[in-house]
Amino acid sequence: MLSKFKQFITWPWRHKWWSLLIIIIAAVLYFMYGGTASKKSGAKGDFVTVDIKRGDLEQVVSATGEISPVNTVSVGSQVSGTIEAIYADFNTQVHQGQVLLKIEPSVLQSSVDEAKAALDSAKSQRNYAKNEYERNKYLYESDFIARSTMEQSLTQYEQAEASVVRAQSQYDKAVTNLGYATITSPVDGTVISRKVDKGQTVAASFQTPDLFEIAEDLTKMQIETAVSEADIGMIQQGQSVTFTVDAYPGNTFNGIVRQIRLSPTTTSNVVVYTVVIDVDNEKLLLMPGMTAFVTIVVNRAEDVLYAQNSAFLLKSFENIDPSAANMSTANHLAILRDKKPVIVSYKKGLVTATETEIISDEIKSGDKIIVGRIGQASSLKKSTMRGRPMGGGPM
Repeated sequence: MLSKFKQFITWPWRHKWWSLLIIIIAAVLYFMYGGTASKKSGAKGDFVTVDIKRGDLEQVVSATGEISPVNTVSVGSQVSGTIEAIYADFNTQVHQGQVLLKIEPSVLQSSVDEAKAALDSAKSQRNYAKNEYERNKYLYESDFIARSTMEQSLTQYEQAEASVVRAQSQYDKAVTNLGYATITSPVDGTVISRKVDKGQTVAASFQTPDLFEIAEDLTKMQIETAVSEADIGMIQQGQSVTFTVDAYPGNTFNGIVRQIRLSPTTTSNVVVYTVVIDVDNEKLLLMPGMTAFVTIVVNRAEDVLYAQNSAFLLKSFENIDPSAANMSTANHLAILRDKKPVIVSYKKGLVTATETEIISDEIKSGDKIIVGRIGQASSLKKSTMRGRPMGGGPM
């Protein structure tokens, strides 16, 4: 008998892998049948609830856009030529009238000299024609020449006078073009783009080439963001905006809706409208071209009762309170109070993407909304709900 007992004791050690397998199988069977059954029997009939909270709700529209200066001036050239010198670079602070660039002026100076010579010649011809006319006029008045001779000299004098005016115009144009060889800043601001280099040839024959882009004031920026037609009706001028940028993930910036442009565009069969947002960039943290992740606050409710949207999907009170089975769940809620269900009336207020405002004098903060019972079939009925983008209006 003692030897058999010893064999029984030493068998698990000598067959430890078989012993481990038996223990694992026993544990699995226990949790599948014994443990689950006990939990179900203990939890059956308990209410499933969602908390009611008090706080602020915001209905928002989310979008993305690019940050840019409010006013950007493109500086170009009206004349062609080779760039002789550049006096401004990226990020240069410039003032109105400050020289930015010079184009090699020899060709333009030749045009000025040629126009000046033509003007001097026209003036000389004009003076000769004038003297000839005055002489013939005197002779005509003294009856020494015919009237036709005097009138012919008058015509030649008038034509010479017109030639002077034309030559003067050509000379003024040549001088003006020579002045265009010196490019100056039209505004006070910061150079954000330089598109040419020294020695490069500028050709202004068909269109004005861009040389610089100057941001007038980098402390005042704007965001042009695209908002879909489903949400554009909720956007109004003056609404507050918050946004983030990847460069400063821990910072939240503020802005104001300034303009809703009426010209739509279609992107991937979605009609969108451009919304312009003013941004204060006093600290110069924001740079042109950054992508802004925008949240526009279209509606706000302060210090209200609210709960998650899932708390309002119950379709029947049959498993909660049979006496209230005929009540409409559209305007009644089942509240757990003192461990007992209480049916109270309510109205929906502001609805966001995740929470819904509760308007009721019978509900207080800390109450819990009953959404069902554990261990009983759900009373939820399948319903088809049209998808709404984040920030959609009340259901």
